[in-house]
Amino acid sequence: MAIEKYFQYIESEKRFSPHTIVAYRNDILEFRGFLEEEFEINDINQASAETIRSWIVSLLDSGLSPTSINRKISTLRSYFKFQLSRNLIKSNPALQVMAVKQSERLPKYINQDDLNELLNSFSPNNFIESREKIVVELLYSSGIRLSELISLKYSSINKSLNTVKVLGKRNKERLIPLSEKTQLAIEDYNYFKLKELPTAEDWLIVTNKGKKAYPKMIYRIVDNALNNITKGKRSPHTLRHSFATHMLNNGADLNTIKELLGHSSLAATQVYTHNTIEQLKTIYSNAHPRAKFKKGG
Repeated sequence: MAIEKYFQYIESEKRFSPHTIVAYRNDILEFRGFLEEEFEINDINQASAETIRSWIVSLLDSGLSPTSINRKISTLRSYFKFQLSRNLIKSNPALQVMAVKQSERLPKYINQDDLNELLNSFSPNNFIESREKIVVELLYSSGIRLSELISLKYSSINKSLNTVKVLGKRNKERLIPLSEKTQLAIEDYNYFKLKELPTAEDWLIVTNKGKKAYPKMIYRIVDNALNNITKGKRSPHTLRHSFATHMLNNGADLNTIKELLGHSSLAATQVYTHNTIEQLKTIYSNAHPRAKFKKGG
């Protein structure tokens, strides 16, 4: 039987793992069952691109994720490729079927009021507390990347211009404005740093021993700081996403945000418009008298 020969092939010659073989078997037998039930086709080798697409539509209707569906398409491509190599079919119908488009993952961000409340609640009395505040403050108020934060030195801050010089990807420098609150937070942090770690290295953010900060430490600081205001993902990138989303929501144009984030193209920045659109939908549904269905209206 053609199907069983294929299973023997992926087991003995391709040496697929037992888990993969089970998944492939289930996919193929599921598709064969669909052909028999919906099209009264008893031979899977008589499948066409149209019948495969019909199967995909039924899978989408059932709520199966694009990732799982694309895996099934990949299984059929592999199966029909084997049949084609044995001259049992004239063409591979699965090659004519496009993969299902993956839904774009929108950047996660934190509510603007919650972040402001958190930053206003900081009242550091020592180096560690002031470091926690400045890490969150800088990531959120400037939108810089984790790697850019770690590479900052105190000399990167221009107090007279209220800017910070950031070295981004491909060694591209950019200047980012700093608010008065952020400047004050940096001064407070530097005071405790000099007081408690007078021999610290010349990096802005340092460890408890005065050495250059490292990614895991920054992740830990951010996770701890955001723990009380969000149960979702808590990472330096979450604060960068929040910066961009809040800027856009408050009227900043995409090109400005692109420059602040250090994106090489506008396409990378446009993903934040999706979050703004969702916010507009929420505002519309709550504010417009025709947005909600009312009985008798």
